[in-house]
Amino acid sequence: MAKWNWRGPGAQLALNYTPLMLWFSAIAISQISNQHHHPPESAEEYAAVLEDPGRDAWQKPMEVVLAMKLGASDVVADIGAGTGYFARRFAHHAAKVYAVDIDSKLLDIVAKSAPPNLITVLAKPDNPSLAPASVDVIFFCDVLHHLADRPAYFQHLKAALKPGGRVVTVDFYKKDLPVGPPDSMKLSEETIVAEFAAAGFHLSRRETFLPYQYFLEFKL
Repeated sequence: MAKWNWRGPGAQLALNYTPLMLWFSAIAISQISNQHHHPPESAEEYAAVLEDPGRDAWQKPMEVVLAMKLGASDVVADIGAGTGYFARRFAHHAAKVYAVDIDSKLLDIVAKSAPPNLITVLAKPDNPSLAPASVDVIFFCDVLHHLADRPAYFQHLKAALKPGGRVVTVDFYKKDLPVGPPDSMKLSEETIVAEFAAAGFHLSRRETFLPYQYFLEFKL
């Protein structure tokens, strides 16, 4: 069993999860405001956290979608898709979208309202389970800092990308913020850029319109 502490103004949360649930539960926790006083305890509660209308104010989903610069023929993989918060938005702008997650219950939620071009993929914690050369764009939001072995995982990304493909990651700045995980869990922009570079990627674009998160795009 793994124990994590979430600290915010006037609140302390102790989390106990099995290894199987740790990967996504951490992602859900990343969305919780420091004003929340308890962690989500079920797929339904995770869904409520991820779909909280208040998230839109700082996550700026439509601005993120536009910044992705998706083409009508693009195939997109949203890894750590959760309830499909971004995946279903991508589906309006791309030919096909894979909502990738390790939690089958959350993928069931995605599937209930998925358009025909949105496909769920049940992945493994260490492998996105994407076919070789199958996607044009891979997207992460508040996910990379939860991957146990990012260098190995990045090799799976390289294999899944089509020629000319790219990876976009959105994650929390490594500083005190009113939302997101503790600073100890966060990864700085410099760390992410260096790790992608070590895997053979280069930083192709950086956007700064999000108040609490960086937006980085990488290409091979």
